[in-house]
Order: sequence, then structure tokens, then C-alpha cells
Amino acid sequence: MNIKLIAPEDNVEMAAILRNSLAEFGLNIPGTAYFDESTDHLYESFQGKKAAYFIAEENGKVLGGAGIYPTDGLPEDTVELVKMYMSASSRGKGIGKKLMLQCIDFAKSCGYKNIYLETMPELKAAVSAYEKLGFKMLDGPLGNTGHYSCTIWMLNELS
Repeated sequence: MNIKLIAPEDNVEMAAILRNSLAEFGLNIPGTAYFDESTDHLYESFQGKKAAYFIAEENGKVLGGAGIYPTDGLPEDTVELVKMYMSASSRGKGIGKKLMLQCIDFAKSCGYKNIYLETMPELKAAVSAYEKLGFKMLDGPLGNTGHYSCTIWMLNELS
């Protein structure tokens, strides 16, 4: 298993993983990443300064991914953990944790003090994983993500 920055040829596989994951949990609804235009263009979306999207792959097959993105409306010292999705067959193996740790390290290297994320109650395993890595629940959303169907907001204050 290898973690690397996303490449243009990974866009199709990663978009399929993201959409399949949301559909699996009945979350292929408006106000989620399922309908984001950027879902089909992850490589292109993460070429900006202080942004990165990492994928886990094995034998040339994409297993999942996660990104760090400076979402509009967030405080200057805060970045968002975005589009964290794993294929069904790769969940529960610690790969998602490795991706999140890569994202946290990248955020720190860019000088961010906080990482924000949004998710949904249906993704219980993800919420638990976020909590284990230091994310705490917030009372409401930050920034302008456009994901109005998300009802869980979390923040990790980096040390």
C-alpha cells in the first residue's frame, strides 16, 4: 500500500469510490460531495497553494483518498479535511487513518492551526476515527462548504 498525491489518471477511480460510498449509506443526496462538480476533477481542484489530495493505492488500484483544502469563509489559520472516502473493501484496515495523518502533517507543514471537517451521523465509523485523532464536535458549521446536508461539524486544534 502506497500513499501519494493524486494524479490526473486517478480522478475517475476516486470519483467512483466517493459516489459509491455515499450511495452505500443512502447519502447520494443534494448538499453532499456526491453532487460536487469538483468530485470528477479532484486532481485539478487541489492544485492551489496550501491544498493537497492524497490517495492510497495498492498494485495500481485506488483504495481511497482524503484532502486538505482552504475552504472559503474559514478563518485564515483553519483548513478543511475534505472528501475522505475509502472503497468498501479497504475500510477497517487502518488505511483511512494513514490518509488522515498524512493530511494532518500536510496542514501543519502549511502553517495551519486548525483542521475543520463536516460529516453525517450515518458515517459513524468515520466520526469515531476523527474523534480518535483529536477532532471535537462543534455546535454549528464554519465556512462556506455548500454541504448543507452535513449535520456534524468537527475541529482539530493542531499542536
